[in-house]
Amino acid sequence: MRQLMLGGMCGALMLGGCATDVGPTPAELKARWEAQNIYPAEYKNDLLAFMRTYLNNPARVRAAMVSQPILKPLGPGERYVVCVRFDARNNDGKYMGVKGGYASYVSGKLERYFDVPREVEAMCRDIAFAPFPELGNLTR
Repeated sequence: MRQLMLGGMCGALMLGGCATDVGPTPAELKARWEAQNIYPAEYKNDLLAFMRTYLNNPARVRAAMVSQPILKPLGPGERYVVCVRFDARNNDGKYMGVKGGYASYVSGKLERYFDVPREVEAMCRDIAFAPFPELGNLTR
């Protein structure tokens, strides 16, 4: 009988542990997400460092344009996003045509680069671009 009572108490304790809310609330998760939205003051330098490795041939990129960082809906909230357009060369030195992309920033640093045309078009629609000559000055 004593074993049955102990087993029942352990089972009740285990079930009680499952019923408690462990972990952050949705409001806490949103607050954490939003706290990481720090303006990326060095966004151009971060983007240049990334592009040096992303592009097959980073030398003499032409028609380079970049936007200012702007908060846009991304994931469960908003993130700072920077849009970019450029015409880069392939390994044979031939220009491939203007491509676009956008970078998302977390805690002021480049987190991820997106280059899927449909996503880029949606994210960068109605964004103001400015010349980005620094991208054209990259070397291998």
